[in-house]
Amino acid sequence: MASDLSFVEFACEQIANAGAISRRKMFGGYMIYVNLKPIVLVCNNTAYVKKLPEVARVAPDLEIGAPYKGAKDHYILNLDNADESREIAIALEKITEIPKRKTKKN
Repeated sequence: MASDLSFVEFACEQIANAGAISRRKMFGGYMIYVNLKPIVLVCNNTAYVKKLPEVARVAPDLEIGAPYKGAKDHYILNLDNADESREIAIALEKITEIPKRKTKKN
């Protein structure tokens, strides 16, 4: 599941105008956030987004794959097409909520 930081930076550049971009290392992969919303999962130097109708409307021919064993199928972003990747990120940002912080129980 390890990913190179240079690949993650490239993925961030490809969706740069979708909003405020940030990233966080998670279990050998990375999560890329747009406006604090988790949008792109990067595993094994591959960028995945949830398999949702909003993505299919923008890019109906994207490949499908699982980011790790046991995961649901996701769409694989074609990062060579920055316009399409940015449009997908914008569409997903509109329908994704900011994750709620988990509170510790005493």
